[in-house]
Amino acid sequence: MSELVPVARIEARIYQIRGKKVMLDRDLAELYEVETYQLTRQVRRNIERFPEDFMFRLTKEEILSCQIGSSSYGGRRYLPYVFTEQGVAMLSSVLNSRRAIMVNIQIMRAFANIRRVALTYAGLKRKIDEMEKKYDAQFGVVFKALRQLMEPPPEPLKRRIGFHP
Repeated sequence: MSELVPVARIEARIYQIRGKKVMLDRDLAELYEVETYQLTRQVRRNIERFPEDFMFRLTKEEILSCQIGSSSYGGRRYLPYVFTEQGVAMLSSVLNSRRAIMVNIQIMRAFANIRRVALTYAGLKRKIDEMEKKYDAQFGVVFKALRQLMEPPPEPLKRRIGFHP
């Protein structure tokens, strides 16, 4: 069976917000090939299926800090919903189309890939720690370089917009 939506395309739409891996309602609607308002309407009709750990609304500050773009006509009227992995799984019970089911399978694979990469990263870090204890100071420079490579890149300094006296 050919892939309906490539997993890499889905992984690019998974964000880390409030310490959780989430997907935006508009990205999900695009993948399911429905309008965003249709998706959110179905969610509102079945709101008891979506507790806070499955779905939540972004704040204005989160939208700005995440650099989530808006449309050319000035953006949305309402703050967007974001769905955790469990929320996306619950969407398949709310959206009863064949495409929604097939896309959900791909989304679950994307979340699994991200988890697998995170576990591999943690295992690699643990192995480097063990090797550092085992070998002498000659390799100190190598271990220091490896640690620098494993650190997440620093966040760029944000320039304030507007006139500054």
